[in-house]
Amino acid sequence: MNLYYTSTDHFVLLPAILLALFGCATLLFDFLVFPDPRQRRWLLICLVLGEACAGIRFWRQQEFLNAYGGELTAFNGALTVDQFGLFFQWIFLATTLIVGLISYKYLEVREEHHGEYYGLLMLAQCGMFFLACGTELVTIFVGLETMAVTFYILVGFLRADKRSNEAAMKYLLLGGLSSGFLAYGFSVLYGIAGSTKLRVIAEAVSARNAWDPILLLAIATTAVGLLFKISAAPFHMWAPDAYEGAPTSITAFLAVGSKAASFALLMRLFFGPLGSARESWAPLMIAASILSMIIGNFAAVTQTNTKRLLAYSGVNHAGYILLGLIAGNPTGLKGMLVYLLIYTFMNLGAFLVLTVLTRKGLAGEDINDLNGLMQRAPGYAIWMLIFLVSLAGIPPTGGFFGKYFIFLALLETGHTTLAIIAALFVAVSVYYYFRLIKAIFIHKEEQDTPPLATSLGIRLALGVTGVLTLLIGVYPEPFLRLAQMSISR
Repeated sequence: MNLYYTSTDHFVLLPAILLALFGCATLLFDFLVFPDPRQRRWLLICLVLGEACAGIRFWRQQEFLNAYGGELTAFNGALTVDQFGLFFQWIFLATTLIVGLISYKYLEVREEHHGEYYGLLMLAQCGMFFLACGTELVTIFVGLETMAVTFYILVGFLRADKRSNEAAMKYLLLGGLSSGFLAYGFSVLYGIAGSTKLRVIAEAVSARNAWDPILLLAIATTAVGLLFKISAAPFHMWAPDAYEGAPTSITAFLAVGSKAASFALLMRLFFGPLGSARESWAPLMIAASILSMIIGNFAAVTQTNTKRLLAYSGVNHAGYILLGLIAGNPTGLKGMLVYLLIYTFMNLGAFLVLTVLTRKGLAGEDINDLNGLMQRAPGYAIWMLIFLVSLAGIPPTGGFFGKYFIFLALLETGHTTLAIIAALFVAVSVYYYFRLIKAIFIHKEEQDTPPLATSLGIRLALGVTGVLTLLIGVYPEPFLRLAQMSISR
């Protein structure tokens, strides 16, 4: 066994090192160099520089894999850089950068502009790196907890807001419980294989009967931990409160970044080491998927708070993405990747518009706060329409293609009943998304509302998310090729 830090180890780990260093440097700069709140823009620049440096290293890794194929394994199999992992690294990078850009104005409006915010964003992304590329249980768990701890802090970042404090406490307690389930599942897998390496675990699981009681225990506890992280029912109870209480920019980060990272881990485990036991865990995933669509859709119908509505919408979308896992074929895997890519931009875009509605003395979280947005700011209204239509899965937006590949995978594998159920719930989701559209375009604006809280960073982020949401729907071929390349070995 190699005990030395090799050049390959360095090449694989360098993006995470850069994110951690820039994150820690931002914390120090906030305290020592830029203590004046008027200098906070320099900390945002630190985040942009950190993301640029990490992006260059991801690009180098991508070029290496494109040239030589295969994968890069480091630290005796603890980390693996492959096309699948890099697909998610680009999602994490785009998400963190966009959230950073929209946060500057939002934090100023809420009078909570503290420099550690930007450092925590990068440290959370550092944890996500290990979730997407980790191929050893201890490495994965450390990455998961790194991400989770930063989110516990960020959800409660509005220190003077009781809702934010309450949301952080609930998220911390329930998150700790889910981590306990996941750790127990990992320990049982270690007991089965005698190793924490996913490759060895895969061999041990394939040698056992899919209905072996010990294996079922490992699968059940691991699944419970991961279903919590992706906010799938019935383990979604934390999401509405956390989404509502967190700063809106962090709600966007939690809804997209955390969900994508958790799905990356779920896919690596259930398509990998646990793939040979599909017949035992497929019924569990089918139940979670159907329950997520039922609870997510019908709970969203009754919401008046837009962040809670989008939280239940996220539960519904988790159910749709799980359908690709249930299908289990290459189309299903590709559908999951395409769906997560599209979900990143359309969901970030929707939350971005909500951050603009947050003004001094106005939270901007009620559906009525959208009233008359078309008269006040036609550009924001049109972009919000595009994001909501995409979330509903209506062409020609990217959301349509996400659902299309999921349905195609179900039909290819004979899951016709599941496809019909999922299609019926699309109609339900259209209702509550169009409640928001009705408020934007039909309802009258309330009098004496303060101007929207906009900035150059918000407009830039809005343009990127809006254009990509439309582009994936109108010209999906490059993105489909990227997803296909990510699942090719």
